[in-house]
Amino acid sequence: MKKNKFPIAKSDEAWKAELDPEAYRVLRQKGTEYPHSGIYNSHFEAGNYYCKGCNNLLFESNSKFESGCGWPSFDKAIEGALMYLKDTSHGMLRTEIICANCGGHQGHVFDDGPTASKTRYCVNSASITFESKDS
Repeated sequence: MKKNKFPIAKSDEAWKAELDPEAYRVLRQKGTEYPHSGIYNSHFEAGNYYCKGCNNLLFESNSKFESGCGWPSFDKAIEGALMYLKDTSHGMLRTEIICANCGGHQGHVFDDGPTASKTRYCVNSASITFESKDS
């Protein structure tokens, strides 16, 4: 992948100091959490989901659905919040999603969603934070 310039760019040392080890592994090293292990997998409170690296708004709770895949799933992202990259790792062809603000790995997007959009953004809980609409 070509080095992208993001509005928020930090050294590896700065990311390590700011993020917990699991968030660093997922966001900065393109890791994946174990299925059904993330705190937002079965979370359906009204509110918004933000990039854990930079607090960029990524998803609204009304786009979240239960996919059964083991990771938080959304059928729509906030326009312009994500970048889409070709991912050929692990012998598969997938579309990786990263935060357009800091480049943090969020997960992947697939065209097998059960909603009208047919889109399933498969996101790691470790890469996002949630803010309730009641906050």
